[in-house]
Amino acid sequence: MKIIMKYLRVSTKSLLWALPLLMMVGCADESNIIKIGCSAPLTGDQAKIGGDLCNGVKLAVMEANAKGEIIPGFQLKAFSLDDQHNPTQAVNVASRFAADPALVGVVGHLNSSATKPASAIYNEAGIVQITPASTNPDLSRQGFKTFFRTCATDDVQGPAAAEFLSKLGKRRVYIVDDKTTYGKGLADEFEKAARELGFEVLGHSGLTQGDKDFSPLLTTIKAKNPDVIFFGGIYPEAALLIRQADAQGFKVTFMGGDGMADPILIRLATPKLAEGTYATQVGLDTEKIPAAQAFVKNYEKNYGDVGLYSGLAYDATNLLIEAIQNAGARSRADVLKAVQNMGDFQGITGTISFDERGDNKNSVISVYRVTDGKLEFIETVS
Repeated sequence: MKIIMKYLRVSTKSLLWALPLLMMVGCADESNIIKIGCSAPLTGDQAKIGGDLCNGVKLAVMEANAKGEIIPGFQLKAFSLDDQHNPTQAVNVASRFAADPALVGVVGHLNSSATKPASAIYNEAGIVQITPASTNPDLSRQGFKTFFRTCATDDVQGPAAAEFLSKLGKRRVYIVDDKTTYGKGLADEFEKAARELGFEVLGHSGLTQGDKDFSPLLTTIKAKNPDVIFFGGIYPEAALLIRQADAQGFKVTFMGGDGMADPILIRLATPKLAEGTYATQVGLDTEKIPAAQAFVKNYEKNYGDVGLYSGLAYDATNLLIEAIQNAGARSRADVLKAVQNMGDFQGITGTISFDERGDNKNSVISVYRVTDGKLEFIETVS
């Protein structure tokens, strides 16, 4: 409850504004509807990856409905809400989902800082939450039986990045993070692994999401002459770091985690300046998985290029759909039990199998390099 109350501080004016929306949840006749919620940043500077995530959910629901009733008498409905990658807004979204009796599960959130407070609400409401993108290890250590994820975690992703850079011989590193639950968590895991591998860690600094001028920080880093800047954060700030480093004549390799593994980074930084940048991704490359080609074709037909978390969200949704079918009822408790008893689930991104914390036991990290204006797959690390 303390977690929820920390973020659930809204004014009377805000409540009055939201009341008509909340009343609408129960106004329409939805007695034959089963809802799967999706929440991610759908507006603002992270709308691209957030929209791609929810499109994976929509596609899975659309395909399931095309086959007929999900269980006798019921159709599925995807229900997306914008959390603005803001913890307070994530709590508002989770509260709306919890208040909807037709909703039995949520796929999301994207950002670990949004997932953390929202997960407490889902746990109290008994709603299954499967995140395809929130990688902070502490999320599954809260003791919530409703929490699951299809993606790998940062205590796998960080060391994988360090091992890859070690093989490249780039061992003088400066670390920067965006001070978020995701960014700092990933950067800390990378730093721990880098030190164990004998890297020369020249420093570790933080920046703030939304800031635009990182020139003073880059001036400090440039003086230390690193081989690599490892960034724990998302593509908007990563692109600014790349552009502003070039403006200083600072020639350095950038590497980051899944928050950078999206083509939008290349567009924002420009293909020329992004060339040679490395990023890890918390799953397999769907373009290279034979079993995923039907998904890729159908996704591109409906939404355009497959996004960073589209495949993982698609798998999370299909797993949830199978759990609903196994439960045989629009019951949060029965759906939760069905997910807990799922066993191995064969998705397009690989086999998903949850451990006692809800983490995927089959974690794979993919490494990419920006080459000729495109994200080129390099290798996987299990």
